[in-house]
Amino acid sequence: MKRYLSTMFLILSAIILIIGLRFDYQWSGIASWGLSFVCLIFAAYFTKYIPNEKREKNQN
Repeated sequence: MKRYLSTMFLILSAIILIIGLRFDYQWSGIASWGLSFVCLIFAAYFTKYIPNEKREKNQN
């Protein structure tokens, strides 16, 4: 399940940006970009759980 978290956070950041920038409230741009940035950091963190097929072939 952890290997899919990177993709889920990337999609979530795109959804946050699309929805957040549609609203025309004060500070909505800063809030949506901030949440998107946090999601991108989590997506980068969870890339270490994506399996590396080259490494698995070399170990066998």
